[in-house]
Amino acid sequence: GVDLSIGTGLICYSLFGGYLIVHKDVPVVVALIACLVLSILIGALNGFLVAIMDLPPFLATLCTCMITRGLGSFSGGFGVSWPSSLEPEGWFRKIFRFTVNGKVIPIGIVVVVVLVLLMNFILKHTKIGRYTIAIGSNKEATKLAGVNVKFYHVFAYVISGFFAGLAAIAYSATYVTIYPGSGAGFELDAIGGAIVGGVSASGGVGTIAGAFLGVLVITLMKVGLPFIGLQANWQQIFTGLVLIGAVLIDVVKKKK
Repeated sequence: GVDLSIGTGLICYSLFGGYLIVHKDVPVVVALIACLVLSILIGALNGFLVAIMDLPPFLATLCTCMITRGLGSFSGGFGVSWPSSLEPEGWFRKIFRFTVNGKVIPIGIVVVVVLVLLMNFILKHTKIGRYTIAIGSNKEATKLAGVNVKFYHVFAYVISGFFAGLAAIAYSATYVTIYPGSGAGFELDAIGGAIVGGVSASGGVGTIAGAFLGVLVITLMKVGLPFIGLQANWQQIFTGLVLIGAVLIDVVKKKK
């Protein structure tokens, strides 16, 4: 399975929450909850299209990608600003970065590590995790084994949507203004990170820790290559070459 809606969805949820704050005067807490609710609904829609309607994941999530991109333009094409850290309602920004004596301390990595450990436990030691891997490995065999495949398949996309909502909150806490259309390509970084981290493109193989390390590799390339003076086109070329190498390794491993 794949979810192409997480990039545009992230921006859509962030814009939706900011719109509620700016134009509807809702508290930040309500806006944060609204981000998560909308992301879960989009995730459930993806799950319904893929698991219940049996559409190909690429096609189904491409459709919701376009839907969320369109929904993200309800602000009239203008950027939306969440409360700054200097305002009373800007407390949510301290969840991911804290300022002490004028120095910014990024604590978002702590949040990420906690979530990685939590999802690692769920994937390895709960029915949801084991059944998800089983569905990815062989959907028909899992169904014949008596597993409610449709439920767990939908739930996997709901989790994907939920984490896109969390990413929207982190994005809103990091940037002052959110602009429509700025999330294009985020889903490719996420998918690329997962593949580099050992998640099989054909399903059934992968770990949370591996995906986490893969995302770090992709992020280091995006940050490090410009740091040494390479232009944007070379960044994309090197990233593409790394992904090709990761896919080839996966193919060779499967043949063995």
